[in-house]
Amino acid sequence: MERVVLITGANSGIGLALCERLLTEDSQLRLCLACRNMQRAEAARSALLTSHSNAHVDLLQLDVGSVQSVLSAAQEVKARYNRIDFLYLNAGIMPNPQLDLNAFFKGLFSRNVVRMFATAEGLLTQQDRLNSDGLQEVFATNLFGHFLLIRELEPLLSRLVWTSSSNARRSAFSMEDMQHREGRESYSSSKYASEMLSLALNSQKNSQGLFSSVICPGLVMTNLTYGILPSFFWTLIMPVMWLIRIFTNTFTLTPHNGAEALHWLFLQNPESLDPRAKYHSLTSGLGTNYTQPRQMDIDEGTSDVFYSKLLELEKEVRRKQSEENADEEISAVK
Repeated sequence: MERVVLITGANSGIGLALCERLLTEDSQLRLCLACRNMQRAEAARSALLTSHSNAHVDLLQLDVGSVQSVLSAAQEVKARYNRIDFLYLNAGIMPNPQLDLNAFFKGLFSRNVVRMFATAEGLLTQQDRLNSDGLQEVFATNLFGHFLLIRELEPLLSRLVWTSSSNARRSAFSMEDMQHREGRESYSSSKYASEMLSLALNSQKNSQGLFSSVICPGLVMTNLTYGILPSFFWTLIMPVMWLIRIFTNTFTLTPHNGAEALHWLFLQNPESLDPRAKYHSLTSGLGTNYTQPRQMDIDEGTSDVFYSKLLELEKEVRRKQSEENADEEISAVK
């Protein structure tokens, strides 16, 4: 039976590398690349078909940062497919990253250099903003849009896989400010929130046959990573990073290596997986890729409270969307 795999943010980086690895694993897959930019999606599809000429690769226009786009894309998915075997929740943004250069250079020549690169703790802040739906842009794109997509497609789903980050930290998240309106670490907050949501989904939905997992790709050089520093900085420090990789397994560096845990989960029985674990893509000093589970800093009670708050926000967003649609219909009649 043909399996259907939908991947958000599939046109580049880890998402595209995952597509390549999955088609190599199972040439009979039907891949659906869910992307905001259709020109880039077409280019990604062409690249995949160049190396896998008989592959089944569909495209779906989806901006997970837009409520209307998510709802429209979900309707399109339900019209096309009667099930989604894997939904990879991979799309994400880190807008306007600001680097603390003093902390960076201090850490570069310290014993904590590996942890600094691996987690960016104390280094990065972001300048977030409201989107057209009145939601914080990072929260909407990295978490809420995916949550809404899951809610829309739930009857079709069986496996969810979230791309999180080593930058996900409890200290960056506040239940009272779950959209991170007041803070400067919106990316870290949204990634920690995705880990809580995954645990809550397992608690709420495992009995119905829906399973959720979380991965960390390690330190990978993607468009998102390159946006943190000017290009000449990366030129200067890349030799150092390749040297450090000999001594640490978290520097996966390439999208292919970073997609290791995403690919590994594709091969696993979901009932054998630990809902509290984050599955890390790791690369040895000799270049061997492997996956290792590590416990997440989350608890079921807090995760369930967060899930309830997301359901409340969903109701509010849907009500607002219905009102806007009604206003548009009235305007069209006039």
